[in-house]
Amino acid sequence: MSNRVEELESKVTELQAAVDGLTEELVETKERVRQLEDAVAVEVDAAAETDVVDAESPADESEVEGDKAAETEEKDDGTESGESDIIVA
Repeated sequence: MSNRVEELESKVTELQAAVDGLTEELVETKERVRQLEDAVAVEVDAAAETDVVDAESPADESEVEGDKAAETEEKDDGTESGESDIIVA
């Protein structure tokens, strides 16, 4: 019976080491996610400021008409945009 106890104690020690390693990895991953979220928030804030500046400047009517014409050409080119977006690995 003592052999079984030793095996179980060994298994418990092994599992505790695995839990400790995974816990440390989780803490590091959470910190990295927090850093990435902070970086994205800064980028989003910068992009929002750019959009506000763009919205304040009046758009030239010819630019707006040119954009509409380009959108129409994209729709009329005979290809389906959904098919070109699919990537098969």
